Amino acid sequence: MMAGASATPILFMTTLLSVTNFGADAFYVPGITAADYKKGDEVTMSVNSLTSIKTQLPFGYNRLPLCKPRNINRKRENIGELLAGDRIIDSPYHLQMQVDVNCKILCAAEPLDEKTFQRYTSLVERGYHHNFILDNLPGATQFNSETEGAAVARTHYAGGFPVGYADPNGEDRYVFNHLRFHVKYHQKNKDVAEYRVVQFSVDPMSVEHIVKGGKTVEQLRREAIAMSGADASSFLVNVKLSELIEKAGVNGCSDKNSMVKSAPLKLAEHKTIIYSYDVVWEESDILWATRWDIYLSENNIVPAQVHWFAITNSIMVVVILSVMIALILVRNLRRDIAGYNEVLTDEEKLEEQEESGWKLVHADVFRPPNKCPMLFCTFIGSGVQILITAIFSIVLSAIGFLNPARRGSLLTGLLVIYMLAGSPAGYFSARLYKSFKGREWQKCTLFTATLFPGVMFLFFIFLNTVLVFYHTTASVPFVDILILAVMWCCVSIPLVFFGSYFGYRREFIQYPTVTSKIARSIPPAVWFTDWKLSVFCCGLLPFSAVYVELFFIMTSMWMNQFYYVFGFALLVFFIAIITTALLCMLLVYYQLCSEDYLWWWRMFFSAGSIAIYVFLYSCWWYPQLNAKRFSVT
Repeated sequence: MMAGASATPILFMTTLLSVTNFGADAFYVPGITAADYKKGDEVTMSVNSLTSIKTQLPFGYNRLPLCKPRNINRKRENIGELLAGDRIIDSPYHLQMQVDVNCKILCAAEPLDEKTFQRYTSLVERGYHHNFILDNLPGATQFNSETEGAAVARTHYAGGFPVGYADPNGEDRYVFNHLRFHVKYHQKNKDVAEYRVVQFSVDPMSVEHIVKGGKTVEQLRREAIAMSGADASSFLVNVKLSELIEKAGVNGCSDKNSMVKSAPLKLAEHKTIIYSYDVVWEESDILWATRWDIYLSENNIVPAQVHWFAITNSIMVVVILSVMIALILVRNLRRDIAGYNEVLTDEEKLEEQEESGWKLVHADVFRPPNKCPMLFCTFIGSGVQILITAIFSIVLSAIGFLNPARRGSLLTGLLVIYMLAGSPAGYFSARLYKSFKGREWQKCTLFTATLFPGVMFLFFIFLNTVLVFYHTTASVPFVDILILAVMWCCVSIPLVFFGSYFGYRREFIQYPTVTSKIARSIPPAVWFTDWKLSVFCCGLLPFSAVYVELFFIMTSMWMNQFYYVFGFALLVFFIAIITTALLCMLLVYYQLCSEDYLWWWRMFFSAGSIAIYVFLYSCWWYPQLNAKRFSVT
């Protein structure tokens, strides 16, 4: 019987491997309807918040003196986008399907005053990036990197393109004011002249645009004001000024080679920045349904074999651990059962009693925790809620329902699933508390519904208050915080009470032994049953099994990259659960053998000790961010 039980995790892992085999591919279920364009149709471009991996503090697009559209229409964000710091507005750039554009003057910004110059310089130094969106596709970035001494053009498909760059040999800062948009399209049907956008990338350049003909930008600005009869900050003045600049002509606008040879635009006070752009359209064989694949996998920059190698090692750990536990338990239990069938003398019975410590505590093994049993039930209920949230979120992401095309869907899904998981949380908390013969069931249910989410909500309010003082888009508006509070009070808490109602109506949990009225004394513990050793060992092995996948998850979180291999994440998640369960079985067996029946809290902290290693790993990650403010974490 025990051998069959040990084979269960191995059989489960084999089944899970076949189910999650799609994790090796950029599997994606579209979350939106495809947009079809005819030649000349306008393709809408939007801009998102400015982001940086150094600060992790996003800022609005309007924080810089950039060109503005006629009407600034802000996209209505969902709760997930708001929590992620996304603030999407219309861009001033105009793209038409299959219409190439060469050096189109977008606008000439107002001269940089001291405050604006310092802000611009600060954003460049801290590595801030623009994030453009075309037809719901993020703008990839083209850059050059050296490989064996030769410059190789590469493309980064997440994180946007930089605001500017710093001179590595000096204190000068330069701004990217000319953008070349590369857009690939696919014809929907050869018989119908309709096209779909399948790829979008940006090639940023720094070009010192100088107006030809001897006139300065400010002279042309005064002419534009006089001709339009509008205020200097009016959109009509900007349009007229752009027309005058194009009519006069600027240097470095004949082709890409002339731009490369032109002097870069150095940031300086009172500098007038002229923004321009190109558009290059190219037909592609990429299908619309698979257009996100290259974005999610970063063009297969990390081979799937890396994930499989790590997971194979983790599975081997599970197999070895299962076999080891089976051998230990089967050998010991078989010896004990054989001893039951023998006819023993009084002296042999006394010796058997002294050798078999775990049998001596059979009347105490299911005794409720001696400290804070209600709090223990609360933690178990909260753990069930978090476990269900994690499993469903990873599964829905793995099959594509929560995907990057639906911005904010992952965070929104996490919140919704967590609230709906309140019922099983209340149910399991109530059943366990009833088995402990607790009487204050209303108090236990209230703690389950409010303790963990309440602490997290207060911590969220504190961090959000700090972010408000930084004027970052990562701060959530007060109205949306109220919405979260209402969702918690009107959805999550009632569901916890709903689940606990059915939990308390169920029969008592029937334990295989009857708990004695008098608690047995516990002998002094030996070194290998010490709780500190138990916590240390029980978290180390599961963490080593998930370490590689955790590295990719942390990289995606903090380096503005997409994480797409949720099939691997699901597999690794279950490996961690099985490894932890097997270790806890072994640890609790030896604890009972030492006649210590107070295993509830020890196994709770032992099973959860992987969180300590994840926290320490996160602390190791913090210096990698080069963060200048502690609030980013």
